[in-house]
Amino acid sequence: MAMMNLKRAATSAIRAFPAAGSSTGALARHLHGSAGESKKIVGVFYKANEYAEKNPNFLGCAENALGIRSWLESQGHQYIVTDDKDGPNSELEKHIPDLHVLISTPFHPAYVTAERIKKAKNLQLLLTAGIGSDHIDLPAAAAAGLTVAEVTGSNVVSVAEDELMRILILMRNFLPGYHQVINGEWDVAGIAYRAYDLEGKTIGTVGCGRIGKLLLQRLKPFGCNLLYHDRLKIEPELESQIGAKFEEDLDAMLPKCDVVVINTPLTEKTKGMFDKDRISKMKKGVLIVNNARGAIMDTQAVVDGCSSGQIGGYSGDVWYPQPAPKDHPWRYMPNQAMTPHISGTTIDAQLRYAAGVKDMLDRYFKGEDFPAQNYIVKEGQLASQYK
Repeated sequence: MAMMNLKRAATSAIRAFPAAGSSTGALARHLHGSAGESKKIVGVFYKANEYAEKNPNFLGCAENALGIRSWLESQGHQYIVTDDKDGPNSELEKHIPDLHVLISTPFHPAYVTAERIKKAKNLQLLLTAGIGSDHIDLPAAAAAGLTVAEVTGSNVVSVAEDELMRILILMRNFLPGYHQVINGEWDVAGIAYRAYDLEGKTIGTVGCGRIGKLLLQRLKPFGCNLLYHDRLKIEPELESQIGAKFEEDLDAMLPKCDVVVINTPLTEKTKGMFDKDRISKMKKGVLIVNNARGAIMDTQAVVDGCSSGQIGGYSGDVWYPQPAPKDHPWRYMPNQAMTPHISGTTIDAQLRYAAGVKDMLDRYFKGEDFPAQNYIVKEGQLASQYK
């Protein structure tokens, strides 16, 4: 087929798109050339250096490039891979004018701005190796008629497990104890005065999609009081199994929580939603885990909250921008357990999202639809949760 069958109604789609006849403001770019036409594909991934060869399944780094180089080149396609992504003189910028496909990752995001989209005259497809495509200006991509897709579900287990770990790290005041050991110290009181059991605490997740549901399922054996806020309620049977309570009003839920976990996507509506005012209304000493996106939080409000004790502990792996600059204030605020963006890039997750990217590229070359749930922008139509 000369074009991907994107106009066919995807009735099983998880994301709801407007009817095909609605106005998009732009015609979709022609997604496919004739069979055998060479495409220029650019991948942007973090550099692994000496670690690249330590594990044959370490596919998510620039050196191993999702393990698809030989496959792409055997079909006559050009595959450029770099970690140099920011600024007018970056390696990525050199390829913007003539690339057809750009693959990026939330862990080392290539920020695809409206300006870059305008320059990318041949661009047809933006793929995210992982979950979360907010590094792309989605309205601009939609206006240009591009297709944006990600590997939905590829790292949900990885992130949910990481969130559970961070809850326990904060609740048990683990990091001060670890630092004591490596510094040759021994002060039990300096740890125990703010270490608590997880049992009996109230945990609330802001957003309860795939990751949020998995987190609640993993928290159930700990005997916590589980709350969730989302646009949609969990299926009644699953909600009953987990024992979680739906909270329609976010600001009514937050003061009840000993721990708040952020599991909502970054959109114009959620950007900066946890500001000084909202944080001040939460329970004093609240623990916050954020593996969603750094920009959902007001950066300085988090610093001030951790410094004053309003936030008893903050942990996550997401920052804005990424990589985080050396002077990012979250690096130096008290009561934090931050890491680089690692939760969704375990080796197991890399194998899943590498396979997912290869599958979508294969479908793209053949003119076939992607799995419906993978679309973020489809023929200029933006998925409903990003509007």
